[in-house]
Amino acid sequence: MTQPLFRDDPYLTTASATVAGTGDGTLILDRSVFYPAGGGQPGDIGHLETEDGTTIAVTDARYTEDRSAIALSVDTVLAPGTAVTQHLDWPRRYNIMRMHTALHLLSVALPYPVTGGQIGATDSRLDFDIPDATLDKDAIAAAVQALIDADHKVSTEWITDAELDAKPDLVKTMAVKPPRGSGKVRLVRIGDIDLQPCGGTHVAATSEIGRIDVKKIEKKGRQNRRVRIALA
Repeated sequence: MTQPLFRDDPYLTTASATVAGTGDGTLILDRSVFYPAGGGQPGDIGHLETEDGTTIAVTDARYTEDRSAIALSVDTVLAPGTAVTQHLDWPRRYNIMRMHTALHLLSVALPYPVTGGQIGATDSRLDFDIPDATLDKDAIAAAVQALIDADHKVSTEWITDAELDAKPDLVKTMAVKPPRGSGKVRLVRIGDIDLQPCGGTHVAATSEIGRIDVKKIEKKGRQNRRVRIALA
């Protein structure tokens, strides 16, 4: 199993670890600062450093099939038991954190069911189920920016599967459901304006997002509207 260090401290950029397993071009560490792709958020990249100073590129991170461990895509496979130091590509991750939190705020500004989404380091999107909607880019940007500038605190908490079943309105996404199986679900709270299941990494306060732009609004089907935002 891999201990997900990013879950308790998304600002952690380096940490020691030991190789716990290997695969075809992959390594499994006993603990990881690298977030594995999931929920629309891409896997982290960076590099590992061995005790003799060898640098090994990490080009992706993914959960194993049973989600008990995180497999890192690497250019050199190391033997189990090898000690390494992990180095996260922090500028990329921090931008992803800013964008991920901004998308949560976009779902507040547009309180409609979310049918899909994708998070990037500089631009991202959410798809909404909005029938016959006329959306104004400037109005949406102003609404999201006001939420950003209010400097809401971002925190996490946990509820049981049963508690989530009793509050289905917490789940905004129609296509992506919160991961089940462990008996509990992680929630991300933004001040008193938003609370929803999410396993991704976020900034500690909305003001860290900075300025955003609404780049494009696209019609994707009879009711689907895609809103693209970017860091200004």
